[in-house]
Amino acid sequence: MKILAQQIEELNENLAKQLPIEVLEVFSKSIEELKTQGIGEGSIKLGERFPNFSLQNTNDERVELKELLKNGKVIVAFFRGSWCPYCNLELKALQEDLKQIVDKKTELVVITPQKSDYSNELKNNHQLDFELLTDKDNALAKQLGISFELQNYVIPTYKSLGIDLSNYNDNDNNELPIPAVFVIDTDYHITYKFVDANYMNRINIQELILQL
Repeated sequence: MKILAQQIEELNENLAKQLPIEVLEVFSKSIEELKTQGIGEGSIKLGERFPNFSLQNTNDERVELKELLKNGKVIVAFFRGSWCPYCNLELKALQEDLKQIVDKKTELVVITPQKSDYSNELKNNHQLDFELLTDKDNALAKQLGISFELQNYVIPTYKSLGIDLSNYNDNDNNELPIPAVFVIDTDYHITYKFVDANYMNRINIQELILQL
């Protein structure tokens, strides 16, 4: 089984062959601007208390952090949407290592701003055994300091690839979370975090499991 970093490297190579150079340049410029702006650098810190949340899952049920923490630690991971190939690779990798996470008496929940019907489709297609929760209008991501507004010049490029965020997220905000993963102890404190404004960079899942 290839590790996630290897899968991402292969994805980058394939996209470089498949996409027009103009599209790749837009993506690169967007990432560099986000890094320059320090998006995510002011996010919630290690040792701070993660805010309680109550979010809708793909069965239209509410999932509350307070209830999850009664059973042990919780991993909270944010992803941009089912349209993002990097997010799909990360979710599939988390599923492959889910038993190791569960064996550590830890529950994994994954949060996205997209509508629950898209998440439900994604969950079924990839046979994901963890909750996909909807963060409407990126409200929780904003609270954590991991939300950003997609640059105006990027939006036409996304649409040319069939990615209409207003349709996926049911708003016109063009706001997304940057890739972020948090480990939350039973007392709500954050014991581990991964936050990166470059959506091509993803967590080392074995490193994550070692933190549990």
